[in-house]
Amino acid sequence: MVSKRAGSEAAESSSSRPNKEPPGSGTDSEGGEALSNGKDSEVTLPVNSLSTAAAGVHENGVVEVNPTPNTLKVKIHAAGSDTIDLQVSSQEMVQEIIQVLMEREDTCHRTCFSLQYDGNLLDNSAELASVEGLKDGSVLRVVEEPYTVREVKIHIRHIRDLLKSLYLADAYNAIECNSPSFLTSVSEGDIGDIYTTGKRKRRSCSDQPLETIDCSPPEYVLPGSKDRPLSLLQPLTTDNKCLKSLTVSGWNPPPGNRKMRGDLMYLNIITMEDRHVSVTASTRGFYINQSTVDMFNPKPGIPSLLCHSLLELLNQISLIFKKNFATLQKKRVNCHPLERVATPFQTYSWTTPHRQHTIDCVRAEDAYTSRLGYEEQITGQPRDWNEELQMAWEMPCQDLMQRIVRKQTIFKVNSDFVAAATRGAMAVVDGNIMAINPGDYTKMQIFIWNNIFFSFGFDIQDSYKESGGDRAAYVASNNDLKGIQAYSNLDVEGLHVLGTVIVDYRGYRIIAQSIIPGILEQVQDQNVVYGLVDCGKTVISNHEYINLLLKTSSPLRIQKHLVLNELEQPIMLCSSVDCKGIVGDDGRRYFLDLFRTFPSDLNFLPIVGEELHEDCQRLGFPKEYRHKLCCLRPELVENFVQHKHTQFAKLLKEKMRRNDRRKSLMEDEESATENYDYMRDAEEIKALCREQGSIKDCVNHVTVPADGSMLTNALHNCGINIRYIGKIAQLISHSEDKQFLDHISKLLVSEIITRVAKHIIVPYLQGVEISALSSAISHFLNCLLSSYPNPVAHLLLDELVSRRKKNKRKMRIPGNDTAWASLTPAELWKQINSEAGESFDYLLACDGVDQAVERFGLQKVSLLREFCIKTGIQVLLREYNFDSRHKPTFTEDDILNSFPVFKHIIVKATDADQVYKNAQTTIQKGNLKEGLELLNESLNLFNNVYGALHPDICGCMSLLARVNYMMDNIPEAISNQQKAVIISERILGFDHPNTIHEYANLGLYCFANNQVSVALRLLYRALYLMLTVCGEDHPEIAVLDSNIGLMLQTALDCDLAIRFLQKSLELNLKYYGVQALETALSYHLMAQVYASKAEFRTAVQHEKEAYTIYRAQLGETHLKTKASSEFLKHVTQQAVNLQRTMNEIYKNGSNVKLPPVQTTPLNNKTILQQLNLINRIGLNDSRKSVLEKATNRMRKLIQAEIQASQRLTKALTDIGIDNPILINGTAPAEIVNGVENVAEEKTVINSKTENDRVPSGDSV
Repeated sequence: MVSKRAGSEAAESSSSRPNKEPPGSGTDSEGGEALSNGKDSEVTLPVNSLSTAAAGVHENGVVEVNPTPNTLKVKIHAAGSDTIDLQVSSQEMVQEIIQVLMEREDTCHRTCFSLQYDGNLLDNSAELASVEGLKDGSVLRVVEEPYTVREVKIHIRHIRDLLKSLYLADAYNAIECNSPSFLTSVSEGDIGDIYTTGKRKRRSCSDQPLETIDCSPPEYVLPGSKDRPLSLLQPLTTDNKCLKSLTVSGWNPPPGNRKMRGDLMYLNIITMEDRHVSVTASTRGFYINQSTVDMFNPKPGIPSLLCHSLLELLNQISLIFKKNFATLQKKRVNCHPLERVATPFQTYSWTTPHRQHTIDCVRAEDAYTSRLGYEEQITGQPRDWNEELQMAWEMPCQDLMQRIVRKQTIFKVNSDFVAAATRGAMAVVDGNIMAINPGDYTKMQIFIWNNIFFSFGFDIQDSYKESGGDRAAYVASNNDLKGIQAYSNLDVEGLHVLGTVIVDYRGYRIIAQSIIPGILEQVQDQNVVYGLVDCGKTVISNHEYINLLLKTSSPLRIQKHLVLNELEQPIMLCSSVDCKGIVGDDGRRYFLDLFRTFPSDLNFLPIVGEELHEDCQRLGFPKEYRHKLCCLRPELVENFVQHKHTQFAKLLKEKMRRNDRRKSLMEDEESATENYDYMRDAEEIKALCREQGSIKDCVNHVTVPADGSMLTNALHNCGINIRYIGKIAQLISHSEDKQFLDHISKLLVSEIITRVAKHIIVPYLQGVEISALSSAISHFLNCLLSSYPNPVAHLLLDELVSRRKKNKRKMRIPGNDTAWASLTPAELWKQINSEAGESFDYLLACDGVDQAVERFGLQKVSLLREFCIKTGIQVLLREYNFDSRHKPTFTEDDILNSFPVFKHIIVKATDADQVYKNAQTTIQKGNLKEGLELLNESLNLFNNVYGALHPDICGCMSLLARVNYMMDNIPEAISNQQKAVIISERILGFDHPNTIHEYANLGLYCFANNQVSVALRLLYRALYLMLTVCGEDHPEIAVLDSNIGLMLQTALDCDLAIRFLQKSLELNLKYYGVQALETALSYHLMAQVYASKAEFRTAVQHEKEAYTIYRAQLGETHLKTKASSEFLKHVTQQAVNLQRTMNEIYKNGSNVKLPPVQTTPLNNKTILQQLNLINRIGLNDSRKSVLEKATNRMRKLIQAEIQASQRLTKALTDIGIDNPILINGTAPAEIVNGVENVAEEKTVINSKTENDRVPSGDSV
């Protein structure tokens, strides 16, 4: 069971976090050890990181910190347990100690207690520093307190959480921010923080002989295997069941006479021995009563025991409970704390195993606490989300501590708002919330629940009639969210945007927004003071809004401009004309309808009389699109502005050279000419990167996406919209490098098919009644992915009718709500072909899924995964026979759930992000020690803002592990990488490409720690997930195969090693070419393993290929070439000796004695060097020589451009142009990130780019 508390002990910032949630379990922040839950003699509480946070940041990125607060050791004395020694900070609160005690193995059964010191009760919210007389060695006593109904409910919930701490049902069902992690199951518990703390001793495989280590790979990961078993995606765990059921009794609430005697609540319990007992929860504790299902008898039963804790009572009445709970506690303590911390946003799984539904009183209470469907308002006081969000944005941000607290609060409130909005949107679609206009059509209805406004993503007022109707309205919400994100990032004081969440659920798009104070009481557009009013008939302006928006003009590239109103009068605006400014009753100025914040894409917006550039016309633009709201991405806008700045600087430079004042403006004409040449070269380089950058990144495998999400991120980072993927696929098919881009081509086609299928299923699901959802979805999947030619929809029988007319058992006649049943595979794929051409301008020409798979080399299980993730469908985890032509692949029992797919504002920890970037820069320069310090600082700041789990923390942990590995601190690298794997599994998904990447890295570090068996298990898991996600034909498979092959050779299994290395060689030849250094390395590894088998002739053949490549690429004098030459001579000599001996045997008979075969054993250093080359770790000589010239030249270009920009700025100022916008280092920075730094990242540490914090599965 995952703690609802978002990592209060898992992050060092726990004690300072506002809005604390119920207690949970955790760990500290930056790689420190978790709070012990066991019976250790001493526990250290995490230090308040905000109290040690910096007051500022130095220029080099080092964060200033205040001295660590005083620490002291106290003793905790609790009845029935040993005295506990705690090391705490004087700034910790008493509540922190209580939370630790509730998680310890020996005190976890207590919830209703207080701490006393010297006979005085301690206030839970008080800091220890305020406790008079508290010092080292002081004894705090645990005093049991009387229960109330609230405390009893808290206690029952806590006991339920303990009993289900290892039960993954809540994680599979996506309840309360639970999500699963399978690292412990995959590694079989052989890794962990024991390597740094030594607290627990496990069996280590590092001391075992290599011959005794089981390194055999599963059949389904062997090269050439076509089997992709789905059942292994989520390893099943055994449950130590302690109780059959724990439920609230139907005799609740207690009658008045029993309340007067202290009864608070009654419980029904069934033990594993099948004993039914009724328990009374009273103010003094828990005891058995004599009530039954049919008779109420509150008198004490047998045994007549009164226990303050329910666990103590259960231990007395059930021996199985006592035994199983003790086992469960040991397993729970051994789990990594990050496995139990709640995630900030809910993570959903597209597949899950079948689990028996069990009785759970807490789950039932949670499901109906809000009484959805019974009340228009939820019980209790609903949160004012708009006020909370706006107050969080208005918090002071003068120094670092204030900025951290502010971003922490914003992130926390936004996370809660997203959770509430998602739940409300699901309730709207499920029909559990009453509309405020119930008489209107369904798509026109609007809802208010929990102070959140909900509306459907339809064109309800014909606002988008000219732009595409419902399709335009669907896209407008997404564009509006992008605009809200853009204005939120600018963080202009006084300008407010609404909290917004977009939820796609069961075929409907729901827009959830916070409510502007007073807007519901006003007549439509009455309080609009800026922008469009009267449904677009009138345009008005406002001086205050103009002043606010002028601050956003430059960063958003929106000029102040004039538009004409209905009276042909000019009106000043500083935004798109569709935006609205509303002053709420709280006096705040809100900015809405931001769906045209970014420029329109003219390639998809034909305008009469306008002609596009000839290059665009050659590609077939402009094109009519399904709607007229196609906008450019903000990344492309920035690239365009930088390009125009460079063009302007070039033209101005040319004029200045001809100007009579050039001698006064430039010190030396020769220097100016040189600078101009540098700028011209730099512009050409940037133009090349801009026009061909994304494709060249893919060709050079700088960007290697493995699934649709990573492909989308890669294109978006380049400023390319998804609607261009069809055109990109066409360009690749006609490219000279199409062989190197085959994996990208497959991904593009897969993305087209799954996105088109998503477009089709949206209206398909809207016409399905809820009782037929499983049948409708399974029928759609059969038509989409099954080879079965004629799937028939399964319509539910009307049992009432069938029983009355037993002789006429017929299927229900399809009506409007069963139109989905008439869908056929041929009809569906006809729609897919048509939609692919309309939406993506791509000709599929496929009559069915089998033809698509054969033509494009796709994988059906990958298509199923992509489709389910995009549409929010959860299927049963089992083996699916997609190729059967005798029965359909899917049944209605295979559709387990439908989950929401949501989008929301991204809140970034800007200060932490800046320190992280400084750390990256420092590491790139080779200063690993200083970079490590900066990484720890950034991790501390990330934890303060996000808590324990976040993609940014995952990236930081991964880079920390990489740097520690490079510094030969292997145990610390394993510890950090283990956390990165768990975070990635729980935040991004168990089969996300980044998770695969983290698994591979952990396998490498475990191998460096001499844990060969563990390393191979981790790499087998990574390879299995990669094969499931994208198939065997992918360049990253070559990296994994090379790792596995080399490790198998180390484990003395050369035959298996050859199979993996041979597959890696084939993939490297395909995706890198015959002259690539990656191919040379594969040849060398093959020669190496053949030499170890004494097959010297084959080894010579492979090493000759490697030597030829090294000599051609690096030259005769390079170390790699020389090393290859020496090895080639060695194996050649061995081959000659062996052949000579064999000739002697043939000539003289079998009496000739064979000389010993001289094989060169691989030492650990050589093995790790080769693994580092495979995984591109460390700036090896072969890469360094290739990059050195380009790097030096680029640095000169960058420096020259900066100097020229500075001169131009001064020149423009001299002639009267104030605040000129020139390059000022922006374009050079782009060159650094786009050319120089990318190369260094790939060869030095291969870390994440600035735009993509979480590394993709493409790079290591």
